[in-house]
Amino acid sequence: MPETGGDAVPTEGVIAVVCARFNETVTHALLRGALETLRQHGMSDERVQVVWVPGCFELPLAAQALARREDVLAVICIGAVIRGETPHFEFVSDAAATGILRVSLDAMKPVTFGVLTTDTTEQAFARAGGRAGNKGTEAARAAVEMVELLFTLRENQTKPL
Repeated sequence: MPETGGDAVPTEGVIAVVCARFNETVTHALLRGALETLRQHGMSDERVQVVWVPGCFELPLAAQALARREDVLAVICIGAVIRGETPHFEFVSDAAATGILRVSLDAMKPVTFGVLTTDTTEQAFARAGGRAGNKGTEAARAAVEMVELLFTLRENQTKPL
C-alpha cells in the first residue's frame, strides 16, 4: 500500500472523475470545484483522470470500469439531473444513486456521489458554485477523506485493538 504524505491522499495512485456531459454547463462547474479541491489536497493533475460519459445513467458503468483498476484510489461521479415534466427524472436519479453505491461496495473503494438532483436549473447552478456551495467540491473532499480512512483501516488491520 502506498505511503501517505500526512494529511493527504497516498503518494501513489490516481483519483478518477467521471463526469456527465448532459447539463454540461452545470457539470463543468462541478468538475472545476472537484479538480480544485483535489489540487488543494496534493493531487497533481497527472494523478487525476477525467472521463466523460453521455449522462448520469452511464456514470455507474464507467465508475465500475475505473474502480476495478488497481491504480485507482477513488472515483468521483459528477452529474446533474434536473426535473422535467415526465417521471424520467426519478428513473435516472435512482439508477445513478443505486449504481454508484453498488460500485463502491463491490470495489471496496470510495466512489462518491457528486450528482445534483434538482427541480430547476437555478437550483442546480446554486449547488455548482453558487450560493449553496459546490457539490463537486464536496464529492472530492469525501473521496479524499475516504481514501485516507480506508488506507488507515487497512494499515491497522493487523494491529491488536
